[in-house]
Formats: sequence, C-alpha cells, structure tokens
Amino acid sequence: MNRRHLVLIALGVCLMSAPANATPPNKVLGTWRMVSAQIDPEGKNLPAYGARPNGMLTFTPDMHFIEVLTDADVPRFASNARGEGTDAENRAAMAGSIGFFGTYTVDENGEFSGNKVEGCTFPNWIGSVRTRQDLRLVVDGDVMTENFQRPDGTKIRITFERVR
Repeated sequence: MNRRHLVLIALGVCLMSAPANATPPNKVLGTWRMVSAQIDPEGKNLPAYGARPNGMLTFTPDMHFIEVLTDADVPRFASNARGEGTDAENRAAMAGSIGFFGTYTVDENGEFSGNKVEGCTFPNWIGSVRTRQDLRLVVDGDVMTENFQRPDGTKIRITFERVR
C-alpha cells in the first residue's frame, strides 16, 4: 500500500467517526437578567414585579435551572431577622418575589421544551411540570421572552437579556 492509500484510509476513518449531524446549540443556555415583566401584556399591561423588576434566570449545561424574580421596591423588614417579619412585611415579600429551581429540557433544535420544578418559595409549584404549552421561552439573539399563564388565567410576559 502506498502513502496515498494510507492517507485516504485515514481520512475515511475520520469521516466515519465524525457525527453526521452536529447537535444544535442549547439556545437558552447561560444566564439571563430580567429587564421587564408585565401582567396581561395584551390587556392591562401592569408591572408584574413593580416599576423596577429585578431577577436572574440561569440554565446550566447539565440541564438544571434557577430563577429568582423580585420587585426591587419591596420595603425592607423593620427587623433584620428574616423570620420576624410582620404579617404585612411577609405578605409584601411573598407577593413581590418568587424563587425556584429544577431541571429543563430542550428539543432537537436546541429550543426550550419544558421544565420540572424541584424547589420553590411558593410550595404549590414544587413537583409541577411545565411543557411548551404552559411556558414558552423564545430566544432572539441576546433577548429571551418568557410567556406563561397562571392557573387563574392571568398572562405574564417577562423579557430577559443575556448576561455577558
């Protein structure tokens, strides 16, 4: 066998071991900062987390996520002890924030296809599974829009920007 044949055989082996179709990139992967949040964006368009929404959403390569959304204007507690808030302070903190984490999936195009909540500051969400029918995340460059509907029918739209 001459050198040319060996080169052709080596090239063939390399091509056979290369994936036929590379997996598309995970479009939601990374960290995202909330820039706006509206309740009923097609209707009343009220701020979902106050005039200064503050939040982060992170999707990890091992298919975990964590999302924390807050109203930056929720008043501080009079006491510095978290467990010693008044009923009004606790109510405002609970109504003005949510934090949860779990696992997520993407489809064959690298687009978000669903998640499962493993832990949450609102206990009723723990164990819930949301599909693209319940929760839609659309990535356009460095902007991601999250649309979902609460069980009571209230529609929410949150816009995130990718953190660099």
